[in-house]
Amino acid sequence: MTAEAFVHGLSCERIGDGEPLVLMHGTGSTRFAWRPVIPLLAHHHELILVDLPGHGDSEPPPPAVAPNPIGYAPLLADLIDALGFDDVHLAGFSIGGWTSLELAKLGRARSVTAFGSAGLWNPRSPRSSELSLWLTRRGTRLFAPLVPYALGTSAGRTIFLSQQFGRPWRLSAEDATEAARTMAATKGFDEHLRATNRARFRDGGEIDVPVTIAFGDRERLLSKRGARRRDELPPHTRWLELPGCGHVPTWDDPALVARVILETTGASLPGARPSQADEFRGARRSDLRGRKTESEGDRR
Repeated sequence: MTAEAFVHGLSCERIGDGEPLVLMHGTGSTRFAWRPVIPLLAHHHELILVDLPGHGDSEPPPPAVAPNPIGYAPLLADLIDALGFDDVHLAGFSIGGWTSLELAKLGRARSVTAFGSAGLWNPRSPRSSELSLWLTRRGTRLFAPLVPYALGTSAGRTIFLSQQFGRPWRLSAEDATEAARTMAATKGFDEHLRATNRARFRDGGEIDVPVTIAFGDRERLLSKRGARRRDELPPHTRWLELPGCGHVPTWDDPALVARVILETTGASLPGARPSQADEFRGARRSDLRGRKTESEGDRR
């Protein structure tokens, strides 16, 4: 099944069959960032790919709504209602990961998989991250005519995209150019960046669904010291490090990204470890709160 819809000002696309899985992108991106992973997930889940407010084909949030994940979550909850679901599996990278966590606080999640999640900082985002995103946006607008040439070779993609991707040469020239043009075209980018940088994720300790937080070992936007705090997340959170991946891992290693999501949602894969969702079905919440947070990244 493939269908496109425009609901409550949000543009989304529905692909595949199975339990619903909403996929959300990061700052200055659109749902196309999930393109490499879609074929690996569509046989397990009905995928709902969303352009977040002010991104892609979606309208900006209403004036009274903060243009950051805290403001986005109620709008996404309305979308989930309109699609006929009480709750869904959620996966996202960057602000998409943070929005997934906010939706889990609202009771709308069956599971959460967040890659390079924004919002896990205190008290605000790292200045280096803010500057990098601002410069990327500025450069794509100022040098728009030159972008296809700069990104037309693997060397050019490596030079210009290494802040976002762990293996930027794996993007095709067309995909890299589309990503740059999308960043340049994002509506209300500056307002979104300011509102996002000044907020953070809070009060997630009572989330009682499976949660996986994964950072690439080539993550350059969000540092280990200042932007990966664990104290606002539930004790059962699974922490992973993804080899060879950057802030946007969907092109770096689509198979690994899909595997991490399917482990969290409970779908079975040959050779996969017992899914976190299965662990939840076989254990009481009180038992889970007594476990130590597990990190499997060092064992990969």
